[in-house]
Formats: sequence, structure tokens, C-alpha cells
Amino acid sequence: MSIRPDMIGIVARDIEASLQFYRLLDLDVPSPKEGAPYVEVITTNGYRISWNALSMAKDLDPAWVEPKGHRMELAFLCDSPAEVDATYTKIERAGYKGKTAPWDAPWGQRYAIVVDPDGNHVSLFAPLAAPAK
Repeated sequence: MSIRPDMIGIVARDIEASLQFYRLLDLDVPSPKEGAPYVEVITTNGYRISWNALSMAKDLDPAWVEPKGHRMELAFLCDSPAEVDATYTKIERAGYKGKTAPWDAPWGQRYAIVVDPDGNHVSLFAPLAAPAK
């Protein structure tokens, strides 16, 4: 038997609004079928990400309440520090909120945080220098 991470699910107030944001991060996500409370995509590195309507979350767990605060975030690896900057700018220009402007973090990454339509923090990062071979 083998257990491994396979999918991250995002509960969205408005799936289409959330998808517009994540498409800016180069995710090729289809629109959900009409009336469907769910859509998913498989990323280029094999992870699945799903968007789930609030109604679906409440159907699965009638006691479910929308969380407050930030307990998890998604992180997107960019090809370069310049791509971190460009992606952050692209997201802000599209009308979404930047949380932490790009900066050179002491752990060796160009790092930034943006906020999706549901208030989730999304990290953008890239190594500052190429790894030693």
C-alpha cells in the first residue's frame, strides 16, 4: 500500500472568478460543466487542483463553515526571479490584491505573495541563484 499527496481542493465562493485568477498563473483550467459544483486540472508536475463550490462543501459536511485566517497556501515555482516580479505585476494589473511585493528572501528565493478571490494566499517564488552542480 502507498499513500501520497494527489490533490489540493479549493472551496470557492465563485468558481469562475477563482479560475480567472488561477489562469493568470498559467493553469489551463477548463470551465466547469454547466451547473457542476466542481472542476479540476492536473498540473504539469502531476498534482491535481480542484475548485469546489461552497454549496458542495456544505453538502458534503452540513456543519462546514467558511474558515477565517490562513492555514494553508499554494506556492507556485517560477522559472526565474524576473518571472516572480512579472507574475506579481500581472496579477495586480488584473485587479487582484498583492499581499507581499517581490523581495529577495534570506532563504535564497525571490518571493512574493498574492491573494486569490477567496482570500487565500498564493506564494510566487524562484531560486535567486542556480543550484550548484
